[in-house]
Amino acid sequence: MKHAKLVTVVMLVALSVMAAAQRIGSTTIVTQVPFEFVVANKIVPAGEYVVQAATMDGTNLMIRNAVAKVGLFSPSSTTEGKLAASHYALVFTRYGDQYFLSGIKLQGSNISYRLPQSKAEVELRARNTSATEETLLASRK
Repeated sequence: MKHAKLVTVVMLVALSVMAAAQRIGSTTIVTQVPFEFVVANKIVPAGEYVVQAATMDGTNLMIRNAVAKVGLFSPSSTTEGKLAASHYALVFTRYGDQYFLSGIKLQGSNISYRLPQSKAEVELRARNTSATEETLLASRK
């Protein structure tokens, strides 16, 4: 009996993790970014960006801008909030006039995807440069 309960608990946890990972795996979002920004230690130009999972578990994201011929991969991690996001969004951290892609929100999900800080952002944080969070609405493609 103990074994059956343990198997049930493990299965429920595994299914919830797989469901969360699949959220971005089956979703492609698109938004117009009106400023250049840093992602994966690269400065990329303003323009229309498409974001989708590069791996089924959502741990690697593909970020691309066809017009500017930009295609990057970035690792990501997930965080779980209390409330589900009301919209699809790209989240940027802004230091003065520099923007860094820091996260992705998916409408209807309380799971957010966080991107690692670039070397330049780590340096700005080390200098205690004040930062603000900027959110750009996106849509599902």
